[in-house]
Amino acid sequence: MGQFLDSVPFSGIIRIRDMMYSVQNPFRLDQGDVSFDAPDTVKDAMRRAIDENRSHYLQTTGVPRLLELLADKLRSRNGIPIGSPDEVLVTTGGIHALFITCQALLEPGDEVIIPDPEWPPCGGNITLARGVAVPCPLHERLGWRYDLDQLASKITPKTRAIYLNSPHNPTGGVLTRADIEAIAALAARHGLWILSDEAYEDVVFDGTEHVSPASLPGMYERTISLYTFSKTYAMTGLRLGYVAAQDPLLRERMKKALFYTASNVASVVQFGGIGGLEGRQDTVAQYRQELQARRDLFYDGIRANAGSVFSGEPPRGAFYAFLRIDPSWVSPAGAKDSISWAMTEYLISRGRIGCVPGADFGANGEGYVRFCFARDRRELAGALASMQSIFNSDPIRNRPAARAAAQDS
Repeated sequence: MGQFLDSVPFSGIIRIRDMMYSVQNPFRLDQGDVSFDAPDTVKDAMRRAIDENRSHYLQTTGVPRLLELLADKLRSRNGIPIGSPDEVLVTTGGIHALFITCQALLEPGDEVIIPDPEWPPCGGNITLARGVAVPCPLHERLGWRYDLDQLASKITPKTRAIYLNSPHNPTGGVLTRADIEAIAALAARHGLWILSDEAYEDVVFDGTEHVSPASLPGMYERTISLYTFSKTYAMTGLRLGYVAAQDPLLRERMKKALFYTASNVASVVQFGGIGGLEGRQDTVAQYRQELQARRDLFYDGIRANAGSVFSGEPPRGAFYAFLRIDPSWVSPAGAKDSISWAMTEYLISRGRIGCVPGADFGANGEGYVRFCFARDRRELAGALASMQSIFNSDPIRNRPAARAAAQDS
């Protein structure tokens, strides 16, 4: 495994993080993190756990009360027919849930169809399990959803699973109920698993419906559902996730991977999760309402300040703006192999604006950049003002319309 790890790439987000540390007073729109604080119910529960000395080893799969609450949540809110809390495992964040799932499910050479573009740890975890990630494009013209015929064409005798991420990082696309039903039928017909990453299940806008594939008739038995507290309860740094699976053999394998990588998830954090689930849920709706307002603010600002360079429709879910770069834009540093990376480096160096190049999410992401609009309104406004300044400072180079006019003259 030692040398094999050399072949597993780091996400370019690590490179961007290092670049941002050298920037004074940056606008951190590169980070997929909200500016909200965790609810008081979470913090109070963690304080109580400390005061009550809840600092010792726990059951590997999770505190029983937390597992009960999660099973109830999955039944009532997601519509998944959980039979017992034993069908849920608590993990160190959503990325750990994906790791133990891939380790438990995949044999060397197994193929997993993944979206393109996609969150980089998806492919990385498949590769770590010695599987093969097979990209399938999402299409902007379809609201960043699949062409279902194209998805079906990616299935081979080696295909083991289809990985879904809806709402989607980085594009904000949301699969419709009809999409999910069609993909479920495809999986059933070919005997495939569905890996359903639902990290952004509570971040949907404009009345958009989130559908859990495992809630469909007959699908729980072939679906592994992955979740996190990070986005719903603003607990990104606390690292608390969970995974649900019906198959007992698969869960036993997952339990081994969980034990040998964490023994158990941090005790105090688990009690914080209990506090979040037992407390009032109005903060979740409040977060969503504020995120929609920030989305609208950011897109209005893009149209006003950088509309000649960036374009794209507001997402129906998640909290990212995945914006198309005008292909005629040229960096002041000169042409580069990747316009996504050129734009990212330009925004960081000239505007102090963090973002992530679309190319880091896959070949289909080249030509785009991702901004996180979950930052506070002041930071968003500052980033937008900085964009206006840098894109107006060199109008011939930065404004395609002006550049075209100059070339025609």
